[in-house]
Amino acid sequence: MSVTTKLTEIVTGLGMLGGDHPTRTLPALPGELRNVDPETWSQVVNAWDEPSHRVLVDSALTNGRFFADATDALRGRRPLSIEWTGPQRSPGDEVAPVDLRIDHVYLVSCKYLSKITVNASPSHLFDRLLTGGHGRRSADWYSEVAPAEHERLWARAREWLSDRQPDMVLSPSVGDLSKADRRAVGKLLSVDRQWPEELRPSYAALCAVVADRSATRWSESVADASSGAAESMLWRLLRIGSAPYFVLGVGSGVGAPPLRLRVASPWDWRQHYTFRRLDLGPLEGGQPMVEWAATLTDRSNAPIEVRGHVEIRWSHGRFSGPPEAKVYLDTPFTEVPGYWPLR
Repeated sequence: MSVTTKLTEIVTGLGMLGGDHPTRTLPALPGELRNVDPETWSQVVNAWDEPSHRVLVDSALTNGRFFADATDALRGRRPLSIEWTGPQRSPGDEVAPVDLRIDHVYLVSCKYLSKITVNASPSHLFDRLLTGGHGRRSADWYSEVAPAEHERLWARAREWLSDRQPDMVLSPSVGDLSKADRRAVGKLLSVDRQWPEELRPSYAALCAVVADRSATRWSESVADASSGAAESMLWRLLRIGSAPYFVLGVGSGVGAPPLRLRVASPWDWRQHYTFRRLDLGPLEGGQPMVEWAATLTDRSNAPIEVRGHVEIRWSHGRFSGPPEAKVYLDTPFTEVPGYWPLR
């Protein structure tokens, strides 16, 4: 977990306690703030004075204060406990991305400058439909769904690396690379954001096949699941869980407005919307991607669409860690059905 993430989450909690701006007070850890160890608190204190963090610190503090005064939330009552969940994942099959728990009741997710709603292994998303908890990371998804294209890209990359690093001895099979080899390869191939020109056709072929077969796997998994699986899949993509929770943060992009939302439960959602269908398909781009689009209607039978996409990419650089699936929400947060303004 980055220092910036720790900073925004913890300062959001501090804002709920009221009082002066933390940069103008003694850096003492409040007794109401739980699960923050001394090392983490020291990182936060050292970071909140950095000019690069000032805008985020101010936004987090303002969001916390807004939550404290909101009719839907604390209504001006000072919380007795603010529990920070920290970097650990929630046990079990929890959908809501909870970062703070206020007075054992109010669940808060902090979302600053990000459109990512889910970060999972491809098999967890495309095969298990984000059910059954996180589990372990799957095997190499590229080798599973596009083995020929993956090996072909590696063969071209190995040739390219050998021409520039003659002393570098690398396995002819991508699956036999050691962790040290993967780190070295990832570093050498990531000097430039663009792939070397000689490797671009092979990478484009890999992207196309991975995107197409991932979309097919996903569609087949939804079709083979029980009735209502498509609607449940949408809820999981939107992080709609069994209980309502709140989102506090800032949207992505320069000058983005604050995010202050109340997220519906499935029961709440069905009081307002009727699910119609979920469309899945490959998406062209600079990496393997799958697009998703859900159609629903509101109580007046007016159609509503919510869209997003999944990027399937190496977790630690090219050929380094196993690919992961990052789910992006392309519809603005404030326009998503079931994401209601916090009042």
